[in-house]
Amino acid sequence: MYKKEDIFRLIEQHEIKFIRLQFCDIFGITKNVAIPADQLGKALEGDMMFDGSSIEGFARIEESDMYLRPDQETFSLFPWKAREGAGATARMICDVYNPDGTPFSGCPRNILKKIIEEANEMGFYMNAGPEAEFFLFLRDKKGRATTRTHDCGGYFDLLPVDLGETARRDMILNLQEMGFEIEASHHEVAPSQHEIAFQYTDALKTADNIATFKLVVRTIALNHNLHATFMPKPVMGINGSGMHVHQSLFKGEENAFYDPSTPSQLSDTALYYMGGIINHIKGIAAITNPLVNSYKRLVPGYEAPVYIAWSERNRSPLIRVPARRGMGTRIEIRNPDPSCNPYLALAVTLKAGLDGIKNKIDPPDPVNENIYTMSPEERKKRGIEDLPTCLGDAIEELEKNELIREALGEHIYRRYLEAKKMEWERYKTQVHKWEVLEYLATY
Repeated sequence: MYKKEDIFRLIEQHEIKFIRLQFCDIFGITKNVAIPADQLGKALEGDMMFDGSSIEGFARIEESDMYLRPDQETFSLFPWKAREGAGATARMICDVYNPDGTPFSGCPRNILKKIIEEANEMGFYMNAGPEAEFFLFLRDKKGRATTRTHDCGGYFDLLPVDLGETARRDMILNLQEMGFEIEASHHEVAPSQHEIAFQYTDALKTADNIATFKLVVRTIALNHNLHATFMPKPVMGINGSGMHVHQSLFKGEENAFYDPSTPSQLSDTALYYMGGIINHIKGIAAITNPLVNSYKRLVPGYEAPVYIAWSERNRSPLIRVPARRGMGTRIEIRNPDPSCNPYLALAVTLKAGLDGIKNKIDPPDPVNENIYTMSPEERKKRGIEDLPTCLGDAIEELEKNELIREALGEHIYRRYLEAKKMEWERYKTQVHKWEVLEYLATY
């Protein structure tokens, strides 16, 4: 962990002029307050105040004073700023606190830390690794984002078909300079769709990394005159972007999901953890798939999970168990998309998994056949249910789930529901282009 003297030494060494104090609103949007480097001492003492009423879902005007407390471990230089020659810039990720010194209940990072502490009290700590997909689109002459693709590449293609390779290379180099260990990157299935996978780590750092990853990808894309989007389904008729999340629990140095004495080499802990997630997944969906657009991705035919099941062998169910065993034993939750708030997504899935362990919730039998080819009757016979099919259904499921409400805390639960209901209502009352084309001339 960085000590204060380490940070000040780095500021002097790199001639850092500004520090961005970053934090996250309840919808996963990164916010920041930029301070001159000579004000960092004040910030490290927790004396940096901001107006919380200006941040969506944070506080009312009469209770607006909030304080940012930088996490010293998150100090990092923005490499592209250093190369621009206008004075290097660094960032630190912050927790939000109330004026009385207590953690603010509307801060998503605080929520995740609370659930991590609950896991620690049970003797577990969580590792997670995301696979975040995104699109790179062209910009128009005025610099505005379009949905025009700049290549016709497919899965694992490369130059000259993958024209985003240069931008993706720059993204990786900047991420590596910020301390990321990149495991792989490649062109995804759809034109102009990409994936960069980075190494798993503890849950809090993973959430920080996802937020940083999205910032870096969008910034570097802009430098290449491209628009990077983490919108789940920006173009009809092609695959959407998911963010599969690999998760495992450890006890000390041992992987708690691994048990070599069972036929599957999965422990009861792993099975119960999956049972908890499957039991609560409908209530979780409004967090892991938070947009109206999220449910345009979760449809059959585009490799996205639609059905609530698990398997060791195929990728059609909600949860897949990769083949690796030993220290690498883990589960892969396939429904989240990259528009979600990473802190809340990890918090609610961890909370649900812990509930499965506490209450010994067995998962259903694994489904090793392709669920997409099953008839509705066959799925019903085997007890395979569907994920919510729209944001409205997901909101209703969240309202029924007391465990997820407890995980989010009353503040975020109420503010999040209020905002999502408004979003759904706005969508329902719109007249969409499809409706005009389909009905105007006929009726």
